[in-house]
Amino acid sequence: MAKSLYFKEEHELFRQSLRSFFEKEIKPHFAEWETNRQIPKWAWAKMGEMGYLGLCHDEKYGGTNADFFYSVVFLEELSRAGNGGFACALSVHEYMALNHISRAGSDAQKEEFVAAGVAGQKIAALAISEPDVGSDVQGIRTSAKLEGDYYIVNGSKTFISNGYYADFITTLVKTENGLALLIIDGDAEGVTRTKLNKMGWHASDTAEISFDEVKVPKDRLIGEDGSGFYYVMDSFQLERLSAAILAVGAMDGIIGMTLKYMHERKAFGRPISKFQVLRHRLADLMTEVEACKQLVYHTAWLHDQGEFAVKECSMCKLKATELQKRVADECLQMFGGYGYMEEYPIAQIYRDTRVGTIVGGTSEIMREIIAKMTIDATQYEGAY
Repeated sequence: MAKSLYFKEEHELFRQSLRSFFEKEIKPHFAEWETNRQIPKWAWAKMGEMGYLGLCHDEKYGGTNADFFYSVVFLEELSRAGNGGFACALSVHEYMALNHISRAGSDAQKEEFVAAGVAGQKIAALAISEPDVGSDVQGIRTSAKLEGDYYIVNGSKTFISNGYYADFITTLVKTENGLALLIIDGDAEGVTRTKLNKMGWHASDTAEISFDEVKVPKDRLIGEDGSGFYYVMDSFQLERLSAAILAVGAMDGIIGMTLKYMHERKAFGRPISKFQVLRHRLADLMTEVEACKQLVYHTAWLHDQGEFAVKECSMCKLKATELQKRVADECLQMFGGYGYMEEYPIAQIYRDTRVGTIVGGTSEIMREIIAKMTIDATQYEGAY
């Protein structure tokens, strides 16, 4: 094991067992899930049984509350396995939708929803984005009016990962007090879900969701009414850091796959790994990936120390997802015509990679946040 400032022997043992689990139990099913455009319930339950869905959640609700570098290992190996849809679905469930309930929810909400999510018995989605609103969180229109013991919810959400099959949806709504987060049952009366047809991430489901006079018990309010904006802004940092870690793991997988192919593929009587132009291209990519890793690991360390690292999380998300896009493109080139064939995993990975610079805050938004903090000296505070 190489020496590391961040990973101890127990982290690497966890990595080995996790990689073995994915190789034996999960990866053989990727092609089927891509075709069916659904991750079956048994896979969620198996992930929960192994303890992989509760790494950052309280032991009281079935989690392990491990140090954050266990999550770094998990997210890296999740994406290194080579299916962007699977990585998206699991990371949204554990680090986004459940995270809000874990951090701001009541004990009763945690017992009902976090425990079931950690066990893989229920699937969670996070619904923030809306048609015509995009990255303007404060501009959302989905409304929730308190009437007696219920909120009456009307509006729509789009591009919601896990949204079609989710058992419950952590949903950002507008109330008379500002923005708030509600837990809405996926099959509640008045909820309509339409599966969207995506370019990539086929194994995961993405939905447009409409709410028509949906009655939500007022005890499904997460935290304080009016604090939803601050909860979301705070949790964006973990979402963006997670996206960067996933990108790092994916790049390792892409480069490993490409190296294997280069050693096996021959042209002009020798392996293409011996051609200087390809060797040097890969050397450049590996150098940039290694530099990117160190930024991501440093930011993960800041997060583990309880720092509200907005600038660093934004930089990580920007750099890692932009670099992943280039790595996928240049590595596909090394496969030549075979890289364009669907039976080669690099083709699916190429499609999966493109959305990285869009989800969780576009690269343009990341650059503006970084500019505000470094040029305008803007400071941000966490909600927790």
